[in-house]
Amino acid sequence: MKFIETPLKGLYVVEPKKVEDQRGLFARTFCKKEFSEIGFEKELVQFNHSFNLKKGTTRGMHYQNKPFSETKLIRCVQGRVYDVAIDIRRGSSTFLQYFGVELSQDNMLLMFIPEGFAHGFQTLEDQASLIYHHSEYYNPEADAGLLYNDAALNIAWPLEAVNVSEKDKSYPITTENFKGI
Repeated sequence: MKFIETPLKGLYVVEPKKVEDQRGLFARTFCKKEFSEIGFEKELVQFNHSFNLKKGTTRGMHYQNKPFSETKLIRCVQGRVYDVAIDIRRGSSTFLQYFGVELSQDNMLLMFIPEGFAHGFQTLEDQASLIYHHSEYYNPEADAGLLYNDAALNIAWPLEAVNVSEKDKSYPITTENFKGI
């Protein structure tokens, strides 16, 4: 596995090593020993699957408040998505900056998102599926988010946002009293 550093400390794009032959391919997408080399020692306790019917579907920007902050490992297993993480760590030199990358079934890249980041994505084609691995159980009382189209975040979504949930449309503007976590 190759861990590719991003401009946001602790956030990595993970490139699995593919072994290919006439049958197809094999790739390891998680190894506790290898992830410990970048400082990740927690257990992954919950796996989720997101299936999205329509190109342009935009979800996010989600996070959980302390003490339920979580690390996420995201992989697109069908189609293509533009995956985004925003640094929301109070006092971080990259506070409210984002990083985005295309994840697809073809490139097999993963996004390793540590605690202190909000996460979201936009589908780049119909019928896109993602698998999420979480280091914390979902807690509805800790559930929070940032507005996906907040001008202060300036996320350059590749497509017009469609199928945005009412919940995701209702998050506050970040410049209005958001101090981070």
